[in-house]
Amino acid sequence: MPLFRTRSAALFGIHAQVIDVEVDMYPSGNTRDFVTVGMPDTAVRESRERIKSALINSGFGYPSKSVTINLAPANVRKEGAGFDLPMAMGILGAMNVVKPSDHLLLAGELSLDGSLRPVRGALSMAVCARREGIRNLLVPADNAAEASVAMGVNVFGMKDLRQVVEFLNAPDQFSPAAPASGPDSFPQDAAADFGDVRGQASAKRALLVAAAGSHNVIMIGPPGSGKTMLARRFAGILPPLTFAEALETTQIHSVAGLLAPGSGLLAARPFRSPHHSVSDAGLLGGGAGTPRPGEVSLAHNGVLFLDELPEFPRNVLEQLRQPLEESSVTIARSNMTLSFPSRFMLVAAMNPCPCGYYGDATRECRCTGAIIQRYLGKVSGPLLDRIDLHIEVPAVAYQELRGSQQGQRSSEMRERVETARRIQSERGFYNAHVPARELRKLCALDDAGERTLEMAVRRMGLSARAHDRLLKVGRTIADLDGAANVSAKHLAEAVQYRSLDRNYWN
Repeated sequence: MPLFRTRSAALFGIHAQVIDVEVDMYPSGNTRDFVTVGMPDTAVRESRERIKSALINSGFGYPSKSVTINLAPANVRKEGAGFDLPMAMGILGAMNVVKPSDHLLLAGELSLDGSLRPVRGALSMAVCARREGIRNLLVPADNAAEASVAMGVNVFGMKDLRQVVEFLNAPDQFSPAAPASGPDSFPQDAAADFGDVRGQASAKRALLVAAAGSHNVIMIGPPGSGKTMLARRFAGILPPLTFAEALETTQIHSVAGLLAPGSGLLAARPFRSPHHSVSDAGLLGGGAGTPRPGEVSLAHNGVLFLDELPEFPRNVLEQLRQPLEESSVTIARSNMTLSFPSRFMLVAAMNPCPCGYYGDATRECRCTGAIIQRYLGKVSGPLLDRIDLHIEVPAVAYQELRGSQQGQRSSEMRERVETARRIQSERGFYNAHVPARELRKLCALDDAGERTLEMAVRRMGLSARAHDRLLKVGRTIADLDGAANVSAKHLAEAVQYRSLDRNYWN
């Protein structure tokens, strides 16, 4: 059987595409060539050395013939070492060592001794196999728990090349891996607790509103006021991931190669906190070859925390506009265009000036007006417009710092968030994502509410986008109160969360 076919998968974004692996062997005199065609990258071309050693060290030998491997379709670039296993099995099939199978997809990197190393994107490959009607998926053992999350496909975790050969020749002797446990198993109370934060009652209230409506938030205050402490406890008051959210989030982390070996669905909402030296490709995604997901996609269904916001390069911050507005990021290359989901909650923190003490009642600010405006100007008005809640976080008073009174715990706050979000789920979307056509209906105002909104827009010079976000925040506050309509008091509280427009940028 000189020609043998197997199937694998190539990753494009968070999705995978079936790749046919065709292996042909033929006599070629005294030379033995190993040629791979079909747009392979360097890692795929180098697989010939890994495959040769793995076959020999596993006891199967290596054919005394030339080998040509075609990865089809030929116009799609193939990247990574995950093609090692299907290529090796194609060679063994051409040597009549294994039987052909029409309902099998393989992926895995080979070590020189024939053992299998984990690959990126096993979950996406399992979803691809299910979509294409392929019943069985063979992956390295460390990827089995991850891939088994995709229902409707039998996932088999393999340790080495010998075990794969045994499976192909006697598949009935193997049992598929059991699906990993769902995201409900995450102990939410294990996260850092808001009850440990002294003072900052107004900031906690604003973060409760942000979590309840999935709103973006920015905190401004002097060094040591607790902005980072508050941000790191924010994910602990968000509701648990649903199965659909966990599946999509796990796919992104799988494609990025960030899942720990043997892990299944991600149980906790992601919390990403990139350093301010991050590049635009690191934040939004990209890189050489097939683009990889960036921090905004790794924070999908979770929190993206940007500390010291003005220290980020301005060109990087400006590129946040698309994912904040569209909940996705599109990366265009000359040979492909990929979109990554990026529906995250932005939590940003910053000082009011370079020294950090502008407006502080206890410390003197040494910055001039021009320096302060230049510093604040690093965060543009259009970006600020896309952030729903603006919070001032003052220094904590000594009495609060040393007091024994404990604040509201994260578990209590999370209960209120879940109640508000259940109300919003019945409408079909969270308040931060209410489409424009539904906004007037969901945020109908009485005369007092209209006067409050008009006064805020006129006095603060708010844009049309800020006007809409003000209404959405008001709707969230009403949901927390269990109110059917948005009243003037709900809007008045929402207006308080636009303080930066009035106190700093204007």
